Amino acid sequence: MSTAASVADEGWFQDAALGRIFALLNQDGEEVRVVGGAVRNSLMGLPVTDTDLATTWMPEQVVARAKDAGIRAVPTGIEHGTVTLVIEGRGFEITTLRHDAETDGRRAKVTFGRDWQTDAERRDFTINALYADQAGAIIDLVGGLEDIDTRTVRFIGDADARIAEDYLRVLRYFRFFAHYGTGRPDAAALKACARARDKLGKLSSERVWKELKTLLKARDPGRALLWMRQSGVLSAVLPESEKWGIDSIGALIATEAVLDWEPDPMLRLMAMVPPDSERMRGLSSRLKMSRAEADRLANWAAAPVIAPTLAITALDRLLYRHGAVPLVDRIRLSLVSARSRTETDASALTEAAGHSRHLARALEWERPVFPVAGADLIARGVNPGPEMGAQLAALEERWIESNFTLDKAALLDGSD
Repeated sequence: MSTAASVADEGWFQDAALGRIFALLNQDGEEVRVVGGAVRNSLMGLPVTDTDLATTWMPEQVVARAKDAGIRAVPTGIEHGTVTLVIEGRGFEITTLRHDAETDGRRAKVTFGRDWQTDAERRDFTINALYADQAGAIIDLVGGLEDIDTRTVRFIGDADARIAEDYLRVLRYFRFFAHYGTGRPDAAALKACARARDKLGKLSSERVWKELKTLLKARDPGRALLWMRQSGVLSAVLPESEKWGIDSIGALIATEAVLDWEPDPMLRLMAMVPPDSERMRGLSSRLKMSRAEADRLANWAAAPVIAPTLAITALDRLLYRHGAVPLVDRIRLSLVSARSRTETDASALTEAAGHSRHLARALEWERPVFPVAGADLIARGVNPGPEMGAQLAALEERWIESNFTLDKAALLDGSD
């Protein structure tokens, strides 16, 4: 056990709300400690967003003590020992020490206990099993501090055993490697993930997509995706990428850095899969994406490729017909492709300039309002129904082809 490190001077640790929890639960021979992401991120110099704690108190006792202290307690996962204490509008998850008594690779039945070593050893990675006590001293029971220093993502104990407890840990491994790891992955972890890839089909689609999306939010997920492909894990969860590949991911990440684009997990996904509408509909359905995500993927696949020499007026017409978002996605990926070829292809620089011009236009574009409505045709004696719809469509098409310059009078009078 090591207690040399400390988070006592960190701003998040000095939070008065956290101090109330320590005062509430460090009594009568029982203890509470901060655990997991807050400790990990603090030691790595990364922002701390959530503060979770572990305690020797039973969950019902946590609820009772919180009630007596006037603190709202929400039983967010009480069957697994988790109670959320809400202080000043912020939630702190408090989980009773436990170990997994029975698992099937998807869910676990837990038994509560009082042994901090047992609680640490049932967690997934060493960097997630560090505790901070009330004084801020770090308590390391599994060798996590050394892995923090070397940015090594390593399973606690036997990697195969940890994965068998929850097969989602395969994806969590690569997600944590993307966000926190450097160098090559831990060999034992990589081999265990490869051996378990066929078990990933047991997981719910929602859990798989959540992990993939969080992985793709990393500043640079390229190395993690490479090792996922090498181990066969990527093909297991994203078979659409198998023949399309991840070769453009590096160029996309480099372009994001140079042009100051925010990391976009959906755009990164598009860089890895073919722009095939039918396959993208199948992908979004299989992963149970949100409606907005599914629509964005399908609209991108259906949108035309924009030639770098296309006139701005022609681009405006395409933007009106297809919408700005799918064309922005298309243009961004075309720009990435062109930039990746500038060192070996003299024409790529000209292509990149064209795509940059199109991207700037698409990002500032505002959809013009068609000036004719059904009421205008009714006033001219056209009855509502198919005929009116056909006339409106024809007028709108004429208006588009005029580059949106014809006004209502010109359209209704039939003049150019």
